[in-house]
Amino acid sequence: MSLWVWIAAGALGGTFSVGRFLLDGAISSRTQGGFPWGTFAVNITGSFALGWLVGAALSGTTLLLAGSASVGAYTTFSTWMFEAHRLGEDADRRPLVAYLLGSVVVGLLAAGAGHYLGRTL
Repeated sequence: MSLWVWIAAGALGGTFSVGRFLLDGAISSRTQGGFPWGTFAVNITGSFALGWLVGAALSGTTLLLAGSASVGAYTTFSTWMFEAHRLGEDADRRPLVAYLLGSVVVGLLAAGAGHYLGRTL
């Protein structure tokens, strides 16, 4: 891997992680309650984007930079797990179940929709 790929990965990763922070903050500031809508939105849009990239048949360095460096920095598994744990600390477990199942089901649907659109464009 060339130095330029490493530099591009760092620049894209930094840029997309800031995008995640901004979107999460914008959504979280507009929603009530303890449900982590910001992280949910980030991970669903990231699932769609990665599905689209794969459906568009990107490969090699292009897929590495667009998928791993960009979408990988944008989405956040660790925050998803932390927020699921936080929801699980409450007596009412329904938000936890909704968050976990909703993230997986809607994420898979978003990835599938992105993949379909990526193939057709």
